[in-house]
Order: sequence, then structure tokens, then C-alpha cells
Amino acid sequence: MKKKIYIFLGTLFVVLGIIGMFVPLMPSTVFLLLAAACYARGSQRFYDWLMNHPTLGSTIRHYRGGLGLPLRQKLLTMLLLWATIGASGYFFVHKDWVRILLVVIASGVSLHLLSLKTYHEKRIESPGLVGSE
Repeated sequence: MKKKIYIFLGTLFVVLGIIGMFVPLMPSTVFLLLAAACYARGSQRFYDWLMNHPTLGSTIRHYRGGLGLPLRQKLLTMLLLWATIGASGYFFVHKDWVRILLVVIASGVSLHLLSLKTYHEKRIESPGLVGSE
């Protein structure tokens, strides 16, 4: 029963991680790391699938390896973050304190993104596949 719960949670975290790739202020890497931890306890097959996935697995491997984010991903994330916050503050929010809060949150996320290492995708060798030894 425990394994089924871990598989369910892992799948939920994968879905949230994928959503987080497209929704500013929603983390994707954190959810993918949680998914990997759940799958590692629930199913070797699901864990191997996640870690060997071309997009999702590389995100986890690069983060775990301390490589950071690709420059393109950082720039796109910053652009979407500030565009979304700016549009929300201008069109939908009518209270100054909420606008200030949005700017503070976006600034915090930006500082975190800038603190992560940046790598150029073409110059990096991808860490090996997991579970296929």
C-alpha cells in the first residue's frame, strides 16, 4: 500500500512540475525532485522513466549535479515572470499593497534564479542515464 501512495504522490508531483514549467511563480524543479524521491521509494520503473526522460530527467540531474539552469531557460523564466507580474499588477490588481507584494515576490524569485549557476546547453555533457547499468 505504501508503494502505491508513493507512486500516486510521484505522479502528482510530475504533473505539478510540468504545470510549473509554464506557470510563473510555480516551481517545477522542486516538484520534479519530490517526484523522483517518491518514485525512488515506490517504483524503480517509474524512477528510471523520470530520470531518463529527455526533459524532466535532465532538469533533475542538472540540479542534483549543481549545474544550475540553461541560460535560455533562465531568460525565458525571467521574461515570463515579470511580464505576468506586470500584467497582473496593471490590469487586475487595484490595491497598491498587493502590487508591492507582487513586486517583492517576483524580486525574490528573480534573486533565486540569478543565484543559480548558468550553463550553456551546447557546451555541457549530459550526466549519464540512471538505472540502466
